[in-house]
Amino acid sequence: MDQNTPSTPSKMTRPGGNLRRKMIQSAFYLSLFTLAGISFLLVTQHITAEPIKQAEKQVLLKTIDQILPTTQYNNDLFTDTITVTSPDYLGTTDPVTIYRARFNKKPVAVIFKVIATNGYSGNIEIITGIYQDGTLSGVRVLKHRETPGLGDKIETRKTDWVLGFSGERLQPDQKRYWRVKKDGGHFDQFTGATITPRAIVKAVKTALDFYQQNGDRLYDSTQSN
Repeated sequence: MDQNTPSTPSKMTRPGGNLRRKMIQSAFYLSLFTLAGISFLLVTQHITAEPIKQAEKQVLLKTIDQILPTTQYNNDLFTDTITVTSPDYLGTTDPVTIYRARFNKKPVAVIFKVIATNGYSGNIEIITGIYQDGTLSGVRVLKHRETPGLGDKIETRKTDWVLGFSGERLQPDQKRYWRVKKDGGHFDQFTGATITPRAIVKAVKTALDFYQQNGDRLYDSTQSN
């Protein structure tokens, strides 16, 4: 070959091209792993959604049984419901389900959740049962984040304080009655913890106020707010 004949230059790999290719590969695998993870979570959620729903239903039904014995009604509480929205009385802007207990189709009681918004550590979710005549059948705490050893005395496994609401009702001349004793009312507070019981007493009273405002309309099969 003539030494003067120019040779064809070798194809050289550019360092920048290798880096770009590796970045694209990394992004692809990351996207693939992310998609796989999301798919796994969605499938898991789908599989577990119904069991969780049933478990929550059983917990709720067990709690309802504590405030309204099954011997007092013979309808299906989970099909005889209405949904209402009443932030001023129920402590939430979310729709609240009203469970309606009947015996031989006659109204017995309503059961519904109410939020105590001024607990020491945040909202306290409680459930109340109110007989047709406006008397409380019972109250239980469903969820809270109150201080262990102090505010958690609202739980029945800690004390029987919350059982004291059974049989209570609103009285026209007892505005001060629905307060803790420290505030001149009827209900006990806990040593070192007044905010928690004060919040629950207020929430239960507003639940009774809500019932007083609506009364028998809550049993109307067409009622829905």
